[in-house]
Amino acid sequence: MRIFKRQYSWAVTFGIALTAFILYVLLDAFVIPRSYIVLDNNLPETTASTTAGASSGSETQMTEETTTNEIVITDSYYNDGNICITITTYRAYDTDIYVADITLLSAEYLQTAFAENTYGKNITEKTSDIADENDAILAINGDYYGTRSGYVIRNGILYRSKSAGTDQEDLVIYADGRFEVILEGDVTAAELLEAGAVQVLSFGPALITDGVISVSANDEVDKAMTSNPRTAIGIIDALHYVMAVTDGRTSASEGLSLYELAQFMQTLGVDTAYNLDGGGSSTMYFCGVVVNNPTTNGKTIAERSVSDIVYIG
Repeated sequence: MRIFKRQYSWAVTFGIALTAFILYVLLDAFVIPRSYIVLDNNLPETTASTTAGASSGSETQMTEETTTNEIVITDSYYNDGNICITITTYRAYDTDIYVADITLLSAEYLQTAFAENTYGKNITEKTSDIADENDAILAINGDYYGTRSGYVIRNGILYRSKSAGTDQEDLVIYADGRFEVILEGDVTAAELLEAGAVQVLSFGPALITDGVISVSANDEVDKAMTSNPRTAIGIIDALHYVMAVTDGRTSASEGLSLYELAQFMQTLGVDTAYNLDGGGSSTMYFCGVVVNNPTTNGKTIAERSVSDIVYIG
């Protein structure tokens, strides 16, 4: 009897220790924040309106005649001579889709930022808050690097060189504004940096490559449902970009599959398009206002905190 009690006591102790370890691993992976690098944020101020929204608009291109000193802002349009943005709302696949058509005079205006200005793990803020802190004119959620693996290069700095796997598709944005989709198995992060990569986003997959849809109707992100809120970024030609965010999971907006998102991006004339973090993370911010209706469960319209953004500013 005494031996049985000892064995039982050992089993209970082992079970408690194992449960505690598993709980710690889960908390460390998804909850406990860890700061690795705090950045010195000395970004220049950008003038922006505090009232904006989404409405139908037409594509506007930058011209040499644009007056650099005059800033024009409406609820769906921004132009300061260096940056021109038009917000247009589309309806497709029973879903509201918000598109920012962006033309820049320099690729330097396409940037990224971390939550709390800190590279780390499980450090998050709302897209709108990160955008405000960085004087962003336009912003979308990024790749949620803080809970994922893969290369991290942001604003010309290499933060993480460990690969997420040979088949991981990354979006590379070079100093001249070019987009390229690469496989992490084909090139190291250090080599990308040496080649002039300024941003590397590792979510994916690529939606369009060389103007051709590169996903199938059966492709999805992990175990995501077919129809979801989505976020994507694309390039039409030199310094001409689009950012797209869709609503989803509600009776008003069903959401898109990856293939539907790719089909839609193709109608915009993009040469390369890439899928970013979606679901409750999908958020578009323009001149002080969240344009879309972000939701995690379809019941409450609210932003989800994320680890990073892609922005214009």
